[in-house]
Amino acid sequence: MYDKDMLLEVLKQTSAAIGRVNKRFESVDSVEFFTDTPEGMEKLDAICMVIIAIGESLKNIDKITNHKLLSQYPEIDWKGAKGMRDIISHHYFDVDAEEIFWVCENKMKPLAATIEKIINDVGSI
Repeated sequence: MYDKDMLLEVLKQTSAAIGRVNKRFESVDSVEFFTDTPEGMEKLDAICMVIIAIGESLKNIDKITNHKLLSQYPEIDWKGAKGMRDIISHHYFDVDAEEIFWVCENKMKPLAATIEKIINDVGSI
């Protein structure tokens, strides 16, 4: 078994981080905003930093649960989500603003919903 309180804390931190990404992304209307404006470049940097934290949190969840929890929620590409952390962290100058835009636009809301579902499921155990 795993430390439920520690797991819930990491899940809640992950949920809050996803919320920060979604909030920061609200004013982004195009990839060009990220690449062609000083404000957009700052938002891109800030969003990337939080995506790193989310990926690290997902890795911690796997560690805490011995890789048994996230696999129960196949609606999310967990390997891809954790891999984003590695790409941004280790290849920052190769980060594709278009890919970050796509992730924010298409993947963050489903990830938020799934993390909330996991929090509820774990909390009811």
